[in-house]
Amino acid sequence: MNKDRCEILITCAKGIAPYLKEELSSLHYPIVSESIAGIMTECFRDDIPMLNIRLRTGHRVLLFLHKFTVHNIEQFYRSIKSMPWEDYLSEGAYFSVSSHVESRLINDSRYANKKCKDAIVDRFREKFSRRPDSGPEKNRLVLFLYWKANVCSVYIDTSGEPLSRRNYRTIPLRAPMQETLAAAVIMASGWHGNGHFINPMCGSGTIAIEAAMIRRNSAPGMLRENFGFMHVRGFDRAGWNRTLEEAKKQIKKISPYKIIATDSDRGAVTAAKKNARSAGVEQDIVFQVCDYKETPIPSGGGVVMLNPAYGERLGRNHQLETVYKEIGDFFKHYCQGYRGYVFTGNLAMAKKIGLRTKRRLQFFNGKIECRLLEYDLYAGSLRHDQV
Repeated sequence: MNKDRCEILITCAKGIAPYLKEELSSLHYPIVSESIAGIMTECFRDDIPMLNIRLRTGHRVLLFLHKFTVHNIEQFYRSIKSMPWEDYLSEGAYFSVSSHVESRLINDSRYANKKCKDAIVDRFREKFSRRPDSGPEKNRLVLFLYWKANVCSVYIDTSGEPLSRRNYRTIPLRAPMQETLAAAVIMASGWHGNGHFINPMCGSGTIAIEAAMIRRNSAPGMLRENFGFMHVRGFDRAGWNRTLEEAKKQIKKISPYKIIATDSDRGAVTAAKKNARSAGVEQDIVFQVCDYKETPIPSGGGVVMLNPAYGERLGRNHQLETVYKEIGDFFKHYCQGYRGYVFTGNLAMAKKIGLRTKRRLQFFNGKIECRLLEYDLYAGSLRHDQV
């Protein structure tokens, strides 16, 4: 990497772009353009490693290389072959290609990937009599094609594996919330460590762990040992080490406010503790095995956030109705002075909570349309007050 100015496209899941934009603005990067699933910004190439480890809600950090018009497959091949791939890829190295294609010229994006690989390999063979290897693995240099209609943009995927893979979730359990989504949901609540954070129904602990990392200002990508940018020719290992050291210096000390995570499933709490230990935040979270209604709620206010089952795990509707109704009772009787949040993909069941929502924010958990429901819980009655 070097000091050259470059265009960067940072992708994200649907519904998360406003929070990614907020992150980039707080890091003082310009917002060049935005869409439902990404933000375009500009930075120096030396900033790319920092973006990869600091962004909580981004999915991939894509370095823009080239854009061209495509009239036919042969012209696509020639355009790719004409690019100076030796600036990015060493002879004998390994690379992979992925793509998003919406073009009448081809029916299968895998064909575009193959033609791209062929063009790069042929360029190296002609110029150096050696060729790089290629295949499906995403753990080295990764190229990305965005081909829509007759325009193709070429990027280096500097993340390689998605940024949601923080490498702390050693025991994910079934149907966990993706880390980037959990971070976005917490950001949507406005919580940055300013008050307690209570997470009943914690499952494998993703929401509580992301909250702890936000409060500590801990860069979420620090646990990863491999990124796509590490396999770009000229990678600056010393600069990368400086980036890591700077990120470590920015970690804050433990706050006086509590993060509490509970679940009635002892196995879930055990998994959540192990995941928190891997993330380096086990000491920041109070874990407890109990029914969510017995979750300790300390005085002082803050956020209570639940992610109840959507219906697949509980099966019967009447069981699910009871859970959602009791969430409303739990909020009313024990969480006064807090802001209450329920993240759910079952919008019909959400009505059973029985409280008036202040906000209803749209998100997507994979393909499931979800809502983050916000409730103001006014002070005035009893609460659990022991931790």
